[in-house]
Order: sequence, then C-alpha cells, then structure tokens
Amino acid sequence: MAFDAVEIISIKRDRGELSTPQIDWVIDAYTKGEVADEQMSSLAMAILLNGMNRREIADWTQAMIRSGERMDWSALDRPTADKHSTGGVGDKITLPLAPLVAACGAYVPQLSGRGLAHTGGTLDKLESIPGWRANLSNDEMLAVIRASGAVVCAAGTGLAPADKKLYALRDVTGTVESIPLIASSIMSKKIAEGTGSLVLDVKVGSGAFMKTVDNARELATTMVALGTDAGVRTVALLTAMDRPLGLKIGNTLEVEESVEVLAGGGPSDVIELTLHLAREMLAAAGISGKDPEQALKDGSAMDAWRRMITAQGGDPDALLPHAAESMTLTAPTSGVLSRLDAYSVGVAAWRLGAGRARKEDPVSFGAGITLHAKPGDIVREGQPLLTLHTDETARFDRALQSLDGAYEVSAASDPTLLPLVIDRIEA
Repeated sequence: MAFDAVEIISIKRDRGELSTPQIDWVIDAYTKGEVADEQMSSLAMAILLNGMNRREIADWTQAMIRSGERMDWSALDRPTADKHSTGGVGDKITLPLAPLVAACGAYVPQLSGRGLAHTGGTLDKLESIPGWRANLSNDEMLAVIRASGAVVCAAGTGLAPADKKLYALRDVTGTVESIPLIASSIMSKKIAEGTGSLVLDVKVGSGAFMKTVDNARELATTMVALGTDAGVRTVALLTAMDRPLGLKIGNTLEVEESVEVLAGGGPSDVIELTLHLAREMLAAAGISGKDPEQALKDGSAMDAWRRMITAQGGDPDALLPHAAESMTLTAPTSGVLSRLDAYSVGVAAWRLGAGRARKEDPVSFGAGITLHAKPGDIVREGQPLLTLHTDETARFDRALQSLDGAYEVSAASDPTLLPLVIDRIEA
C-alpha cells in the first residue's frame, strides 16, 4: 500500500498516531530514496516535538530492522550477550568488558561505533593498536568470536541501512535528542545484530546526551521495552557521567587504562562499572559459575583480550602512538577538588585532536587528557590536576578555553556527585 509523505508528516505534526502500515511505508520509501530528505526531516522534527507511543516506536524500530539483514549466531554453542553505552567521556568500558565476559563463558558479539563531538568511540580507541581492523565480514566476525569469545567491530553496511541514513539526517537537522528516535536507532541495530541478551548503559550528566535522570530513565525504559518486545532479554543501568570515567580520556590513553584493568589494576570507578556490567551480562545470558572479579585476578580476561586483538589483526604487545606535546594544569589553591565537569573535559580532549567534528575527520590517537585527581580528592596548591596531550601545540589554546571554569577546588569535603550506578531497569 502506497501512502503520501505529506499526509504522514501532517498526522504527526497534528499530534496524531501513525499506523503500522504508514510507518512501514515511510521507512521503506525513505531507504529507497522515494521520500526526500526534506520530508523525512520534517517528520523527524514532528516526532521530536510530539513524540510516539510504545506501539509506534516498536513499529518504527522493526521497520528499520527489516530495511537490512539480520545476523544469526545460532551456530555458536554458548549464549550471546552484548552491551551498549549511550556514550560519555572516558567511557572505555567495552574494551575490558568484552573479553572479561567472554572469559566467564559467554560469547560477546559487539558492533561498536566511532566518536563524534565530545564523546569517544570504541573503534577509534581500538584502531590505535597497530594492525587492528574494525571492518570485518560476517564470516570473519564468526571466526574471531570462535577464536577468542568476543569480537568488537563496525556494523556492516547491510545492517539497518534505514537507521544509518536517518541518523545522518538527524545529525544535521537538530533532531538527535528525540527519545523515540534515539531508542529506535540504538535498538534497531542491536536487535538486527542478533544477540540473545543485551545490557544497556545509559549515561546521565553533563558529559552524556541525557542530562537528567528523568530523561535517561525514559530512554532506558523505552529501549528495554523494545528489546523485550523483540524477544531479546534486555536490562538497563543508569550510570553517572557528571564527571569523567577513569583517569584517561583519549584513544591510546583509554586503551592503556583498559589494559591496566585487565591486568588487575586501574581506577576504582572503571573496575566497579566493568564488574557491574559483566555480572548483568552474564545473568542476562543465564550463565553462572565464574566470578568476573576472579577472571581479572587470574589472567583469563587478559588472555581473552590478547586473543581478540590478535584475531582482528592487532598486535597486543605493540607500542601505542603517543602525542608529541603536553601541558599540565595545576591546582590554583589547596583544598578538595569539588567539581570536574565531564562535558568540558570531553570538549577539551576533542579539541586536542582525540575526537572529530565530522564523521570523515581523522583522529589523533595520542591526543587526550590525563587526570591526576578526581572529585573528592584532596589537592595541594601547585599539584598537577590535568595533563593535556596533543600533536599540535596550536590546539592548546582552544582546549584551555573549554576548561575555563570546568573544575573547582574548595574547602567542601563532600562534593555532590551522582552515584556511579543510579538505577536498574528491566521489563
């Protein structure tokens, strides 16, 4: 059945409800180029302003899934589990988490993305390892996961192509923040990926796309419902992004910190969140037995990491690229570091070269920021707080602009921070 794009736009503009056939048609027609970009832009804006109900979002998601292929892991002899984060500053959790969960008995097929603006991308981080490949065929993905228990790679062009086209449009039309469109974008790819269970890490705070707990909870609840309706065991955690995660922000820097965690060390917040998500993934997959904390201690998670990197062409022993220039900022006075704004730190790392303004931009693997203190730490006047890393000294000025007012040292002993894990949501 053919519909008219203007009619569909008008229904949603006037706060109406789109039928299943109307949604199926508009997604299919847009993917084929029969609905113009300007028409889909208008519909996306109408959805942003007027929302969608649960049935509409589910139909929209399923229509995007049907626009491409669905992956099939039925040949594997163990349950599959995946994790998706909505993105943040210093969020390198996928790197230690995937091999950790694999070491505990699940297969982890994880399709990841690249960074944009102030949020880092898992693929950019891993590509700082010499030889490592993000783009794998389906057969190569299966071979890697059989060899190492986990694979982290880019989504192929055949997976939810409607979403790829629509996301690029949303990015330039001010409609990225629409919760129905965010939820359907994430879940169409994850459901098409074919995983049996999924744990969602929905970030909250200045360094996240969801700035408030209420908005994050709405997004998480919507995504859990979409996964559950599609037959995927789905759980969501709301986690803090009002301060950076860990002590290192950047590509090489975050790989190094991830390896520290796999070696049994690393910052306490990265360890805590990695273990929390690992236990959720194993529970969702129905796997019990090995404790993830033990897998970090006995070296089995590190062994899985080395196998995974090697299977994707990387050298786990190679020297990683580092930035040529550095600058250290010190504490202006003695006291407690009472605030360190995640968004400002993320923008500074981006301006140093760690991220990209457009998808086609290159990144500097060695660029980024090392933190020497976290909120709540006691610091002394002149003590290092942040070290900035870049390959181009001209980038320091703009990075410093973004850090102006980003941190405070005060007499207060207890900064007001979100708990690392704020809430857990399931169907």
